[in-house]
Amino acid sequence: MSADGRRRSRRFPSITRDTARPEGGGRAAPRDAPAPARQWPMLVVLAATAAGLLATALGHVRIGCLAIGSALLLAAVMRRLLPSVGMLAVRSRFTDMVTYGLLGSAIVLLALVSQPRPWLDIPFLEDAVRFTVR
Repeated sequence: MSADGRRRSRRFPSITRDTARPEGGGRAAPRDAPAPARQWPMLVVLAATAAGLLATALGHVRIGCLAIGSALLLAAVMRRLLPSVGMLAVRSRFTDMVTYGLLGSAIVLLALVSQPRPWLDIPFLEDAVRFTVR
């Protein structure tokens, strides 16, 4: 029972009034800094991703994919090391780090083993493809 005599429900209200900001989701720079400076971690990741997309569009697919994957890995590192990363914080710190890290690692790995002339040779990968495609 609450102080005014009504029973309190443990159910969530049907209309929510606010959402909780993810941990570390505050400004990355002081309030009096201009808007881009307050969101510099997100802008760094977006700029690196844009550079990767531009390189891909210009015909350098492997370099572009490496830049995109590296941008996601950089996002994971910044999410771990910086106390506030602004809009780069989407979920909990652990979830963001795992998501950015796994996606970045997968993109970098796929860029390194892409054909023709892969930069990284993984012997069991050829066997796995040969046995699954047949």
